[in-house]
Amino acid sequence: MADKAPDPIDKHVGSRIRMRRIMLGMSQEALSDVLGLTFQQVQKYEKGANRIGASRLWQIAEALGTPVETLYEGLEPRGASHQGGAETASPTYVSDFITTPEGIALARVWPQISAKLRRSIVQLAEQIADEAKPDRH
Repeated sequence: MADKAPDPIDKHVGSRIRMRRIMLGMSQEALSDVLGLTFQQVQKYEKGANRIGASRLWQIAEALGTPVETLYEGLEPRGASHQGGAETASPTYVSDFITTPEGIALARVWPQISAKLRRSIVQLAEQIADEAKPDRH
C-alpha cells in the first residue's frame, strides 16, 4: 500500500508554523522543547506529514505568540475555488520563499526601501529570472 500524501490543509498549516517560527528566529529544537516534543515531531508537523490536534495547535500558536487563526490564513473553504477542493488558494511559492533565510532577510529590510527602488529591484529580479530560464539561447 502506498503512503498517503499529506492533506493540503495540514501542509498549509505546517508551512505557516514554519514561517512564523523562522520569523521569530526560533529553531525547531527550541519549539520542540517548549512543546515537550522531539524536533523530529515538529518537522513532521511543519511538513504536514503528521496532523496536529486542536490542543496541540493551540499550544503551538501560544509558543509562537500568534493567534491560531493566523495559521490558517490563505486557505479557502474546500471546493470554494478549486474543483474537488484538493488545493489551497495560497500559492506555495510565497511560503516557500518567505521561509528561506534570504526571504526572511528581504522581508525585514523591504519596508525600509523606497517604493521606486523596490520597483527597480523587482524589475531586476524579473530580468535575471528571465535570463536564467533554460529555454533561452
